Amino acid sequence: MQNKLPFSRYFIIGVMLFALFFGAGNLIFPAGLGQMAGKNIWMAIGGFLITGIGLPFLGILAMGFSGSKNLQELAGRVHPVYGIIFTSLLYLTIGPFFAAPRTGAVAYDIGIAPFVGGGFGQVGLILFTCVFFLVTLWFSLNPAKIVDNVGKILSPGIIILLFVLLVMVMVKPVGSIGAPQESYVNGAFMKGLMEGYNTMDALASLVFGIIVINAIRSMGVTSTRGILMASAKSGIVAIVFLGIIYIGIAYLGATSTGAFGLFETGGPVLGKAASYYFGTAGNFMLSIVIILACLTTSIGLMTACGEYFHMLLPKVSYKMWVVFFSVVSFVVANFGLANIINFSIPVLMLLYPLAVTLMLLTFLSKLFYYSRTVYASAIAVTFMISLIDGLKTLCKLLEISYFGWLQAIISFYEKTLPLYNDGLGWLLPVFIAILISGCIVRLHNFSAIRLKNKEEGAH
Repeated sequence: MQNKLPFSRYFIIGVMLFALFFGAGNLIFPAGLGQMAGKNIWMAIGGFLITGIGLPFLGILAMGFSGSKNLQELAGRVHPVYGIIFTSLLYLTIGPFFAAPRTGAVAYDIGIAPFVGGGFGQVGLILFTCVFFLVTLWFSLNPAKIVDNVGKILSPGIIILLFVLLVMVMVKPVGSIGAPQESYVNGAFMKGLMEGYNTMDALASLVFGIIVINAIRSMGVTSTRGILMASAKSGIVAIVFLGIIYIGIAYLGATSTGAFGLFETGGPVLGKAASYYFGTAGNFMLSIVIILACLTTSIGLMTACGEYFHMLLPKVSYKMWVVFFSVVSFVVANFGLANIINFSIPVLMLLYPLAVTLMLLTFLSKLFYYSRTVYASAIAVTFMISLIDGLKTLCKLLEISYFGWLQAIISFYEKTLPLYNDGLGWLLPVFIAILISGCIVRLHNFSAIRLKNKEEGAH
Protein backbone atom coordinates (compact mmCIF):
# COMPACT_ATOMS: atom_id res chain seq x y z
CA MET A 1 0.00 0.00 0.00
CA GLN A 2 1.20 3.53 -0.81
CA ASN A 3 -0.15 6.97 0.05
CA LYS A 4 1.68 8.99 -2.58
CA LEU A 5 1.97 8.78 -6.34
CA PRO A 6 4.50 10.40 -8.67
CA PHE A 7 3.32 13.65 -10.27
CA SER A 8 3.08 11.95 -13.66
CA ARG A 9 0.25 9.73 -12.37
CA TYR A 10 -1.63 12.69 -10.86
CA PHE A 11 -1.21 14.45 -14.18
CA ILE A 12 -2.60 11.52 -16.20
CA ILE A 13 -5.63 11.17 -13.90
CA GLY A 14 -6.13 14.95 -13.92
CA VAL A 15 -6.07 15.10 -17.71
CA MET A 16 -8.53 12.21 -17.83
CA LEU A 17 -10.80 14.09 -15.44
CA PHE A 18 -10.50 17.24 -17.54
CA ALA A 19 -11.56 15.29 -20.62
CA LEU A 20 -14.53 13.74 -18.82
CA PHE A 21 -15.75 17.17 -17.73
CA PHE A 22 -14.99 18.96 -20.95
CA GLY A 23 -17.80 18.90 -23.48
CA ALA A 24 -19.03 21.31 -26.12
CA GLY A 25 -21.08 23.23 -23.54
CA ASN A 26 -17.81 24.14 -21.85
CA LEU A 27 -16.82 25.90 -25.08
CA ILE A 28 -20.15 27.55 -25.84
CA PHE A 29 -21.07 29.05 -22.46
CA PRO A 30 -17.85 31.02 -21.75
CA ALA A 31 -17.82 32.33 -25.33
CA GLY A 32 -21.38 33.60 -24.97
CA LEU A 33 -20.55 35.01 -21.53
CA GLY A 34 -17.60 36.95 -22.97
CA GLN A 35 -19.73 38.45 -25.72
CA MET A 36 -22.44 39.60 -23.32
CA ALA A 37 -20.14 40.72 -20.49
CA GLY A 38 -17.88 42.90 -22.63
CA LYS A 39 -15.81 45.21 -20.43
CA ASN A 40 -17.22 43.51 -17.33
CA ILE A 41 -15.69 40.23 -18.44
CA TRP A 42 -13.40 39.79 -15.44
CA MET A 43 -16.26 40.12 -12.95
CA ALA A 44 -18.38 37.74 -15.01
CA ILE A 45 -15.66 35.13 -15.52
CA GLY A 46 -14.87 35.30 -11.79
CA GLY A 47 -18.41 34.21 -10.99
CA PHE A 48 -18.35 31.63 -13.76
CA LEU A 49 -15.16 30.03 -12.43
CA ILE A 50 -16.67 29.62 -8.94
CA THR A 51 -19.52 27.46 -10.22
CA GLY A 52 -17.90 26.21 -13.44
CA ILE A 53 -14.77 24.75 -11.83
CA GLY A 54 -15.16 25.42 -8.08
CA LEU A 55 -18.27 23.30 -7.53
CA PRO A 56 -17.03 20.36 -9.66
CA PHE A 57 -13.76 20.40 -7.69
CA LEU A 58 -15.83 20.45 -4.48
CA GLY A 59 -17.77 17.43 -5.74
CA ILE A 60 -14.59 15.47 -6.43
CA LEU A 61 -13.25 16.30 -2.97
CA ALA A 62 -16.59 15.42 -1.36
CA MET A 63 -16.49 11.93 -2.83
CA GLY A 64 -12.91 11.44 -1.67
CA PHE A 65 -13.59 12.95 1.77
CA SER A 66 -16.72 10.90 2.37
CA GLY A 67 -14.96 7.55 2.05
CA SER A 68 -18.11 6.28 0.34
CA LYS A 69 -17.88 3.51 -2.23
CA ASN A 70 -20.27 5.34 -4.54
CA LEU A 71 -22.80 8.15 -4.75
CA GLN A 72 -25.66 5.91 -3.61
CA GLU A 73 -23.87 5.16 -0.35
CA LEU A 74 -23.22 8.86 0.22
CA ALA A 75 -26.80 9.93 -0.64
CA GLY A 76 -28.02 6.99 1.49
CA ARG A 77 -26.94 8.96 4.56
CA VAL A 78 -30.24 10.81 4.10
CA HIS A 79 -32.15 7.50 3.79
CA PRO A 80 -31.38 4.30 1.84
CA VAL A 81 -34.43 4.78 -0.40
CA TYR A 82 -33.48 8.39 -1.07
CA GLY A 83 -29.98 7.20 -1.95
CA ILE A 84 -31.32 4.92 -4.69
CA ILE A 85 -33.85 7.42 -6.08
CA PHE A 86 -31.50 10.42 -6.10
CA THR A 87 -28.57 8.50 -7.55
CA SER A 88 -30.67 6.82 -10.25
CA LEU A 89 -32.24 10.13 -11.28
CA LEU A 90 -28.87 11.87 -11.38
CA TYR A 91 -27.28 9.12 -13.48
CA LEU A 92 -30.20 9.10 -15.91
CA THR A 93 -30.09 12.90 -16.17
CA ILE A 94 -26.37 13.15 -16.93
CA GLY A 95 -26.61 9.91 -18.87
CA PRO A 96 -29.07 8.66 -21.49
CA PHE A 97 -31.92 11.11 -20.89
CA PHE A 98 -30.16 14.45 -21.37
CA ALA A 99 -26.40 14.96 -21.12
CA ALA A 100 -25.22 11.98 -23.17
CA PRO A 101 -27.62 12.66 -26.09
CA ARG A 102 -26.62 16.33 -25.87
CA THR A 103 -22.99 15.43 -26.52
CA GLY A 104 -23.93 13.77 -29.81
CA ALA A 105 -26.34 16.54 -30.83
CA VAL A 106 -23.89 19.33 -30.01
CA ALA A 107 -21.05 17.56 -31.80
CA TYR A 108 -23.22 17.36 -34.91
CA ASP A 109 -24.62 20.90 -34.74
CA ILE A 110 -21.23 22.59 -34.36
CA GLY A 111 -18.78 20.08 -35.79
CA ILE A 112 -20.66 18.60 -38.76
CA ALA A 113 -23.79 20.63 -39.65
CA PRO A 114 -21.83 23.56 -41.21
CA PHE A 115 -20.49 21.15 -43.83
CA VAL A 116 -23.85 19.47 -44.55
CA GLY A 117 -26.50 20.89 -46.86
CA GLY A 118 -29.71 22.09 -45.25
CA GLY A 119 -31.83 19.47 -47.01
CA PHE A 120 -29.81 16.63 -45.47
CA GLY A 121 -29.77 17.90 -41.89
CA GLN A 122 -31.90 15.19 -40.28
CA VAL A 123 -30.31 12.39 -42.29
CA GLY A 124 -26.88 13.74 -41.41
CA LEU A 125 -27.81 13.85 -37.72
CA ILE A 126 -28.99 10.23 -37.77
CA LEU A 127 -25.86 8.98 -39.55
CA PHE A 128 -23.47 10.99 -37.40
CA THR A 129 -25.04 10.12 -34.04
CA CYS A 130 -25.10 6.45 -35.08
CA VAL A 131 -21.32 6.51 -35.61
CA PHE A 132 -20.79 8.73 -32.56
CA PHE A 133 -22.53 6.38 -30.14
CA LEU A 134 -20.98 3.29 -31.72
CA VAL A 135 -17.55 4.77 -30.94
CA THR A 136 -18.79 5.65 -27.44
CA LEU A 137 -19.95 2.06 -27.01
CA TRP A 138 -16.61 0.64 -28.14
CA PHE A 139 -14.63 2.68 -25.60
CA SER A 140 -17.19 2.10 -22.87
CA LEU A 141 -16.94 -1.67 -23.23
CA ASN A 142 -13.32 -1.39 -22.09
CA PRO A 143 -13.73 0.54 -18.81
CA ALA A 144 -10.53 -0.83 -17.28
CA LYS A 145 -8.59 1.09 -19.93
CA ILE A 146 -10.38 4.40 -19.42
CA VAL A 147 -7.33 6.18 -18.02
CA ASP A 148 -5.18 5.10 -20.97
CA ASN A 149 -7.84 5.55 -23.66
CA VAL A 150 -9.13 8.92 -22.53
CA GLY A 151 -6.23 10.38 -20.59
CA LYS A 152 -3.45 9.47 -23.02
CA ILE A 153 -5.11 9.42 -26.45
CA LEU A 154 -8.07 11.79 -26.71
CA SER A 155 -7.37 14.48 -24.10
CA PRO A 156 -4.03 15.77 -25.47
CA GLY A 157 -5.72 16.30 -28.82
CA ILE A 158 -8.36 18.53 -27.24
CA ILE A 159 -5.86 20.50 -25.18
CA ILE A 160 -3.36 21.08 -28.01
CA LEU A 161 -5.97 22.18 -30.55
CA LEU A 162 -7.62 24.57 -28.10
CA PHE A 163 -4.37 26.08 -26.91
CA VAL A 164 -3.30 26.78 -30.49
CA LEU A 165 -6.50 28.78 -31.02
CA LEU A 166 -6.28 30.57 -27.67
CA VAL A 167 -2.64 31.56 -28.16
CA MET A 168 -3.68 33.28 -31.40
CA VAL A 169 -6.52 35.01 -29.53
CA MET A 170 -4.09 36.41 -26.95
CA VAL A 171 -1.33 37.35 -29.42
CA LYS A 172 -3.63 38.84 -32.04
CA PRO A 173 -7.10 39.69 -30.64
CA VAL A 174 -9.94 39.88 -33.13
CA GLY A 175 -10.79 43.38 -31.90
CA SER A 176 -11.28 45.51 -28.80
CA ILE A 177 -13.49 44.52 -25.88
CA GLY A 178 -17.09 45.56 -26.44
CA ALA A 179 -19.69 47.07 -24.14
CA PRO A 180 -21.59 44.90 -21.60
CA GLN A 181 -25.08 43.78 -22.54
CA GLU A 182 -28.35 43.31 -20.62
CA SER A 183 -27.94 41.85 -17.12
CA TYR A 184 -24.14 41.98 -17.43
CA VAL A 185 -24.21 45.79 -17.20
CA ASN A 186 -24.71 45.85 -13.41
CA GLY A 187 -24.89 42.20 -12.25
CA ALA A 188 -22.00 40.65 -14.16
CA PHE A 189 -20.62 38.61 -11.25
CA MET A 190 -23.95 37.04 -10.26
CA LYS A 191 -24.88 36.42 -13.89
CA GLY A 192 -21.54 34.69 -14.45
CA LEU A 193 -22.05 32.67 -11.27
CA MET A 194 -25.39 31.34 -12.53
CA GLU A 195 -24.05 30.76 -16.06
CA GLY A 196 -21.52 28.30 -14.64
CA TYR A 197 -24.39 25.98 -13.68
CA ASN A 198 -25.09 25.34 -17.36
CA THR A 199 -21.99 23.18 -17.68
CA MET A 200 -23.68 20.54 -15.43
CA ASP A 201 -20.21 19.64 -14.17
CA ALA A 202 -21.15 19.87 -10.48
CA LEU A 203 -23.65 17.04 -11.01
CA ALA A 204 -21.17 15.07 -13.07
CA SER A 205 -18.45 15.46 -10.43
CA LEU A 206 -20.37 13.17 -8.05
CA VAL A 207 -20.21 10.51 -10.74
CA PHE A 208 -16.75 11.15 -12.17
CA GLY A 209 -15.35 11.30 -8.65
CA ILE A 210 -15.84 7.54 -8.37
CA ILE A 211 -13.92 6.98 -11.63
CA VAL A 212 -11.06 9.07 -10.25
CA ILE A 213 -11.09 7.26 -6.89
CA ASN A 214 -11.12 3.85 -8.58
CA ALA A 215 -8.21 4.89 -10.80
CA ILE A 216 -6.28 6.05 -7.73
CA ARG A 217 -7.02 2.81 -5.87
CA SER A 218 -5.86 0.76 -8.86
CA MET A 219 -2.48 2.49 -8.52
CA GLY A 220 -2.08 1.27 -4.93
CA VAL A 221 -3.43 4.17 -2.86
CA THR A 222 -6.09 2.81 -0.51
CA SER A 223 -6.14 4.98 2.65
CA THR A 224 -8.89 7.61 2.94
CA ARG A 225 -6.35 10.39 3.44
CA GLY A 226 -4.25 9.17 0.53
CA ILE A 227 -7.27 9.02 -1.77
CA LEU A 228 -8.40 12.50 -0.69
CA MET A 229 -4.98 14.03 -1.33
CA ALA A 230 -4.60 12.26 -4.68
CA SER A 231 -8.11 13.34 -5.68
CA ALA A 232 -7.29 16.94 -4.76
CA LYS A 233 -4.04 16.97 -6.73
CA SER A 234 -5.60 15.34 -9.76
CA GLY A 235 -8.59 17.68 -9.50
CA ILE A 236 -6.29 20.71 -9.45
CA VAL A 237 -4.72 19.57 -12.74
CA ALA A 238 -8.19 19.30 -14.30
CA ILE A 239 -9.51 22.65 -13.05
CA VAL A 240 -6.34 24.50 -14.05
CA PHE A 241 -6.80 23.33 -17.65
CA LEU A 242 -10.51 24.14 -17.52
CA GLY A 243 -9.90 27.55 -15.97
CA ILE A 244 -7.30 28.56 -18.58
CA ILE A 245 -9.60 27.51 -21.41
CA TYR A 246 -12.64 29.25 -19.88
CA ILE A 247 -10.73 32.52 -19.47
CA GLY A 248 -9.27 32.32 -22.99
CA ILE A 249 -12.61 31.57 -24.64
CA ALA A 250 -14.39 34.27 -22.62
CA TYR A 251 -11.73 36.76 -23.71
CA LEU A 252 -12.27 35.68 -27.30
CA GLY A 253 -15.98 36.34 -26.93
CA ALA A 254 -15.40 39.76 -25.38
CA THR A 255 -13.08 40.88 -28.19
CA SER A 256 -15.17 39.48 -31.05
CA THR A 257 -18.37 41.51 -30.94
CA GLY A 258 -17.05 44.32 -33.11
CA ALA A 259 -15.95 41.98 -35.88
CA PHE A 260 -18.55 39.20 -35.66
CA GLY A 261 -21.54 40.81 -33.92
CA LEU A 262 -23.59 39.37 -31.04
CA PHE A 263 -24.85 35.79 -31.22
CA GLU A 264 -27.55 33.93 -29.33
CA THR A 265 -25.06 31.24 -28.25
CA GLY A 266 -21.29 30.98 -28.13
CA GLY A 267 -21.04 28.37 -30.90
CA PRO A 268 -20.80 30.77 -33.86
CA VAL A 269 -18.14 32.79 -32.01
CA LEU A 270 -15.76 29.86 -31.99
CA GLY A 271 -16.54 28.92 -35.60
CA LYS A 272 -15.92 32.45 -36.87
CA ALA A 273 -12.77 32.82 -34.79
CA ALA A 274 -11.35 29.55 -36.14
CA SER A 275 -12.13 30.69 -39.68
CA TYR A 276 -10.71 34.17 -38.96
CA TYR A 277 -7.35 32.84 -37.82
CA PHE A 278 -6.96 29.69 -39.90
CA GLY A 279 -9.45 29.86 -42.78
CA THR A 280 -11.11 26.63 -43.89
CA ALA A 281 -8.52 24.66 -41.94
CA GLY A 282 -9.75 26.48 -38.84
CA ASN A 283 -13.27 25.20 -39.33
CA PHE A 284 -11.98 21.63 -39.59
CA MET A 285 -9.85 22.17 -36.48
CA LEU A 286 -12.86 23.39 -34.53
CA SER A 287 -14.89 20.39 -35.69
CA ILE A 288 -12.21 18.05 -34.38
CA VAL A 289 -12.09 19.85 -31.03
CA ILE A 290 -15.86 19.74 -30.62
CA ILE A 291 -16.22 16.08 -31.60
CA LEU A 292 -13.33 14.97 -29.35
CA ALA A 293 -14.64 16.99 -26.41
CA CYS A 294 -18.13 15.56 -26.78
CA LEU A 295 -16.87 12.03 -27.35
CA THR A 296 -14.74 11.92 -24.20
CA THR A 297 -17.65 13.20 -22.13
CA SER A 298 -20.00 10.65 -23.68
CA ILE A 299 -17.60 7.80 -22.92
CA GLY A 300 -17.34 8.85 -19.28
CA LEU A 301 -21.10 9.09 -18.91
CA MET A 302 -21.80 5.71 -20.52
CA THR A 303 -19.15 4.01 -18.41
CA ALA A 304 -20.43 5.53 -15.16
CA CYS A 305 -24.09 4.76 -15.93
CA GLY A 306 -23.33 1.19 -16.96
CA GLU A 307 -21.33 0.50 -13.81
CA TYR A 308 -23.94 1.99 -11.49
CA PHE A 309 -27.00 0.24 -12.90
CA HIS A 310 -25.11 -3.06 -13.10
CA MET A 311 -24.37 -2.66 -9.39
CA LEU A 312 -28.03 -1.81 -8.73
CA LEU A 313 -29.39 -4.65 -10.88
CA PRO A 314 -26.53 -7.17 -11.18
CA LYS A 315 -28.62 -9.70 -13.14
CA VAL A 316 -28.25 -7.40 -16.13
CA SER A 317 -24.62 -7.34 -17.27
CA TYR A 318 -22.54 -4.16 -17.54
CA LYS A 319 -22.24 -4.66 -21.30
CA MET A 320 -26.01 -4.94 -21.71
CA TRP A 321 -26.53 -1.72 -19.76
CA VAL A 322 -23.97 0.14 -21.87
CA VAL A 323 -25.55 -1.13 -25.08
CA PHE A 324 -29.02 -0.14 -23.86
CA PHE A 325 -27.95 3.35 -22.75
CA SER A 326 -26.07 3.94 -26.00
CA VAL A 327 -29.18 3.06 -28.01
CA VAL A 328 -31.38 5.31 -25.84
CA SER A 329 -28.87 8.16 -26.19
CA PHE A 330 -28.85 7.73 -29.96
CA VAL A 331 -32.66 7.90 -30.11
CA VAL A 332 -32.94 10.94 -27.81
CA ALA A 333 -30.14 12.78 -29.66
CA ASN A 334 -32.23 12.72 -32.82
CA PHE A 335 -34.97 14.81 -31.20
CA GLY A 336 -32.60 17.74 -31.66
CA LEU A 337 -30.38 19.84 -29.44
CA ALA A 338 -32.96 22.53 -28.62
CA ASN A 339 -35.49 20.01 -27.29
CA ILE A 340 -32.86 18.19 -25.24
CA ILE A 341 -31.65 21.40 -23.59
CA ASN A 342 -35.13 22.81 -22.96
CA PHE A 343 -36.51 19.72 -21.27
CA SER A 344 -33.39 19.19 -19.17
CA ILE A 345 -33.69 22.58 -17.44
CA PRO A 346 -36.60 21.74 -15.06
CA VAL A 347 -34.80 18.57 -13.96
CA LEU A 348 -31.57 20.49 -13.37
CA MET A 349 -33.44 23.07 -11.29
CA LEU A 350 -34.55 20.19 -9.07
CA LEU A 351 -31.31 18.23 -8.87
CA TYR A 352 -28.63 20.91 -8.72
CA PRO A 353 -29.47 22.32 -5.25
CA LEU A 354 -29.87 18.78 -3.89
CA ALA A 355 -26.42 17.82 -5.18
CA VAL A 356 -24.69 20.91 -3.78
CA THR A 357 -26.43 20.47 -0.42
CA LEU A 358 -25.18 16.88 -0.26
CA MET A 359 -21.63 18.14 -0.88
CA LEU A 360 -21.93 20.68 1.93
CA LEU A 361 -23.32 18.09 4.34
CA THR A 362 -20.43 15.74 3.51
CA PHE A 363 -17.82 18.25 4.65
CA LEU A 364 -19.80 19.32 7.75
CA SER A 365 -20.90 15.83 8.79
CA LYS A 366 -18.28 15.39 11.55
CA LEU A 367 -19.70 18.43 13.34
CA PHE A 368 -23.07 16.76 13.77
CA TYR A 369 -21.81 13.18 14.17
CA TYR A 370 -23.08 12.09 10.72
CA SER A 371 -26.63 12.33 12.06
CA ARG A 372 -29.32 11.26 9.61
CA THR A 373 -31.61 13.86 11.19
CA VAL A 374 -29.39 16.69 9.93
CA TYR A 375 -28.98 15.13 6.49
CA ALA A 376 -32.73 14.59 6.15
CA SER A 377 -33.75 18.05 7.40
CA ALA A 378 -31.33 19.88 5.09
CA ILE A 379 -32.33 17.81 2.06
CA ALA A 380 -36.03 18.23 2.87
CA VAL A 381 -35.67 22.03 2.98
CA THR A 382 -33.72 22.01 -0.28
CA PHE A 383 -36.29 19.76 -1.95
CA MET A 384 -39.22 22.01 -0.97
CA ILE A 385 -37.57 24.93 -2.76
CA SER A 386 -35.93 23.17 -5.72
CA LEU A 387 -39.10 21.22 -6.55
CA ILE A 388 -41.03 24.48 -6.88
CA ASP A 389 -38.23 25.93 -9.04
CA GLY A 390 -38.41 22.88 -11.28
CA LEU A 391 -42.20 23.09 -11.63
CA LYS A 392 -42.02 26.83 -12.28
CA THR A 393 -39.47 26.28 -15.04
CA LEU A 394 -41.54 23.48 -16.55
CA CYS A 395 -44.63 25.71 -16.68
CA LYS A 396 -42.64 28.40 -18.48
CA LEU A 397 -41.26 25.83 -20.90
CA LEU A 398 -44.72 24.49 -21.73
CA GLU A 399 -46.10 28.05 -21.79
CA ILE A 400 -48.87 27.26 -19.32
CA SER A 401 -50.07 29.35 -16.38
CA TYR A 402 -48.94 28.50 -12.86
CA PHE A 403 -51.42 26.46 -10.85
CA GLY A 404 -53.11 28.46 -8.08
CA TRP A 405 -51.23 26.75 -5.28
CA LEU A 406 -47.94 26.98 -7.20
CA GLN A 407 -48.33 30.73 -7.76
CA ALA A 408 -48.96 31.23 -4.04
CA ILE A 409 -45.80 29.36 -3.07
CA ILE A 410 -43.68 31.16 -5.69
CA SER A 411 -44.94 34.54 -4.47
CA PHE A 412 -44.12 33.57 -0.88
CA TYR A 413 -40.60 32.46 -1.83
CA GLU A 414 -39.99 35.65 -3.83
CA LYS A 415 -40.96 37.80 -0.84
CA THR A 416 -39.16 35.89 1.91
CA LEU A 417 -36.12 34.06 0.50
CA PRO A 418 -32.92 36.03 -0.14
CA LEU A 419 -31.42 35.48 -3.61
CA TYR A 420 -34.50 33.54 -4.76
CA ASN A 421 -34.74 35.44 -8.04
CA ASP A 422 -31.03 34.73 -8.62
CA GLY A 423 -31.64 30.97 -8.34
CA LEU A 424 -30.04 30.66 -4.90
CA GLY A 425 -33.14 30.89 -2.71
CA TRP A 426 -32.38 27.49 -1.21
CA LEU A 427 -28.93 28.42 0.12
CA LEU A 428 -29.71 30.36 3.33
CA PRO A 429 -32.58 28.04 4.42
CA VAL A 430 -30.26 25.06 4.04
CA PHE A 431 -27.61 26.58 6.30
CA ILE A 432 -30.29 27.48 8.85
CA ALA A 433 -31.64 23.90 8.74
CA ILE A 434 -28.13 22.48 9.21
CA LEU A 435 -27.41 24.89 12.09
CA ILE A 436 -30.65 24.23 13.98
CA SER A 437 -30.75 20.45 13.50
CA GLY A 438 -27.00 20.20 14.11
CA CYS A 439 -27.30 22.07 17.42
CA ILE A 440 -30.18 19.84 18.47
CA VAL A 441 -28.15 16.71 17.69
CA ARG A 442 -25.10 18.00 19.55
CA LEU A 443 -27.17 18.98 22.60
CA HIS A 444 -28.87 15.59 22.60
CA ASN A 445 -25.51 13.86 22.32
CA PHE A 446 -24.08 16.00 25.12
CA SER A 447 -27.07 15.19 27.36
CA ALA A 448 -26.74 11.48 26.60
CA ILE A 449 -23.05 11.52 27.55
CA ARG A 450 -23.76 13.34 30.82
CA LEU A 451 -26.52 10.89 31.68
CA LYS A 452 -24.24 7.95 30.94
CA ASN A 453 -21.48 9.41 33.10
CA LYS A 454 -23.93 9.91 35.99
CA GLU A 455 -25.13 6.31 35.72
CA GLU A 456 -21.57 5.03 35.68
CA GLY A 457 -20.72 7.25 38.67
CA ALA A 458 -23.69 5.88 40.61
CA HIS A 459 -22.40 2.36 40.14
